[in-house]
Amino acid sequence: MKLELIATATFGLEAVVKREIEELGYRILRSEDGKITFLGDERAVVRANLWLRCADRVLLKQGEFDAREFEELFQQTKGIPWEELIPPDGKFTVTGTSVKSTLHSVPACQSIVKKAIVERLKDYYGMEHFPETGASYTVKVTMLKDRATITVDTSGEGLHKRGYRKASVAAPLKETLAAAMINLTFWNRDRILVDPMCGSGTIPIEAAMIARNMAPGLGRHFAFEGWELIPDEIVKQEKKAAFEAMDYSGELQIYGYDIDTRAIEAARINADLAGVAEDILFKQMAVKDLKAEGERGIIITNPPYGERVGEKEKIEKKYIDINKLLTEHPDWSCFAVTPDKNFEKKALGRPADRRRKLYNGNIQVCYYQYHGQKPEGGKNNAGLNGKSAGK
Repeated sequence: MKLELIATATFGLEAVVKREIEELGYRILRSEDGKITFLGDERAVVRANLWLRCADRVLLKQGEFDAREFEELFQQTKGIPWEELIPPDGKFTVTGTSVKSTLHSVPACQSIVKKAIVERLKDYYGMEHFPETGASYTVKVTMLKDRATITVDTSGEGLHKRGYRKASVAAPLKETLAAAMINLTFWNRDRILVDPMCGSGTIPIEAAMIARNMAPGLGRHFAFEGWELIPDEIVKQEKKAAFEAMDYSGELQIYGYDIDTRAIEAARINADLAGVAEDILFKQMAVKDLKAEGERGIIITNPPYGERVGEKEKIEKKYIDINKLLTEHPDWSCFAVTPDKNFEKKALGRPADRRRKLYNGNIQVCYYQYHGQKPEGGKNNAGLNGKSAGK
């Protein structure tokens, strides 16, 4: 069955998610702010949820139409073949949003959509009451400039919920943003990657999962599991294929450091749960003690934001320490995401080679990208501080 699917994305990551979808082999229909629409089938629902690292969730598009009156919303929604998705025992809820639309009352829109679906299912199944003991379906009506889009969430919890982050620290970086930060660099598994302020380890863990070709959704549950539309056999096949696709060949050079011992302990726990504990060296260390003993290393980090009095000065000192390392090792690159608009001046004293506006949750941040000098001899990378990850 041909299905129209929507991968939602944090603002600024649309191009990254689009590339991920194309790499899975699916045709892009539209790319808009916050969402990428693509064509797939039942297997695509499973594969997209398993493999998309940077998307927020995957939605099944049921319909799109103009609606300026509640009667239009009702009739158009009732015209959708809901029986192809929701069985007699299915239970469903309706959520919604409305922006710049005549139908501005979200509760009213939700009620109308719910009523339309119920009426459609009553007519089809010849039932007045439904047991709602089966699989769950979350329907969403999105009203934007009098245009209604009706979708059903296939993911359940957001795709950033990989399942490995059981131990955390204050203000953790979302896993999807961490993966995107890595994908927006030129890092590959043969190069050194360092996060000198790693917190609970999200960036190093996501890097190791990318290097090992581990499907980010392999260790979690999805909303589509239990749907009649998605056969269990397809789910089993795709999970088996994802498991067999893992690549444990070679050693990785991924390092996570933090001055907070508790953060390092949390990072080690999370890495173990993610299955990459042997691929990352976590160590308690201050940024000022960081030493580069390899070529063309890449620093990817999310510095603390320092909202409290006295914290900003400490963070700016860490910027200076990173600047010192990059000055001494011009072939190293640095990629940092922060809401600090003065980062360029304080950190490296020069404009970034590239910038990208992103969001970490509801916080607007900028991704500053400093590219190191290109190599002349193509020598192999050595480990940082003379050590190999996992050893």
